[in-house]
Amino acid sequence: MKTINELYKEDKPREKLLKKGVEALADYELMAVLLGSGTQGKDVLKLSKEIIRLFESSFDTLDITALTDIHGMGRAKASQILSAIELSRRYLIKQNTKITSADAVHEELKIYGSKKQEYFIAITLDGASHIIEKRIISIGTLNQSLVHPREVFADAVSDRAAGIIIAHNHPSGQLQASHEDKMVTARLKEVGKIMGIELLDHIIITKNGYLSFREEGML
Repeated sequence: MKTINELYKEDKPREKLLKKGVEALADYELMAVLLGSGTQGKDVLKLSKEIIRLFESSFDTLDITALTDIHGMGRAKASQILSAIELSRRYLIKQNTKITSADAVHEELKIYGSKKQEYFIAITLDGASHIIEKRIISIGTLNQSLVHPREVFADAVSDRAAGIIIAHNHPSGQLQASHEDKMVTARLKEVGKIMGIELLDHIIITKNGYLSFREEGML
């Protein structure tokens, strides 16, 4: 018969994973394995359960501030969690996701609708409109000096992309293309023609919806 200590050891998340496989672990146990240890005054399982509760209530807006608001969560552990989420998201995006409409782009990027800063994102696509990669090009107010064609198309060339979709958010909530938005789009469209990588759309995102340059006849 196994001792109490032996039974407890087998019930620990890491040992449970090794014995039964990753699928056998609850969400908070997976988080405990990722964290590795708790903090002074709070064991790893208690900390993990608090993090999972935060996931359940506000996963789409999760950031370093929200995580470090949890007592016992330092910036190092919060960074581990955000890095794991982003790595998973990138590989899920690569699983043959096909973009067939502006609405599909919005579904991929709607998390940016609630951001307080402007994010400029580029999505590279293969010839069958499958996502190759999604990248943040810049953070800050959109203008032609911040969004240089070199920054947008360098990775698209490396990806051997057939097309590219650009997008940015409007923290103000206004679903309207500014003069600068139109100028940046026109410039990137012309560079795309020269590079042989078609600019397929420019999507403006807010927390309440999106605007597609192509659907509005502006591209």
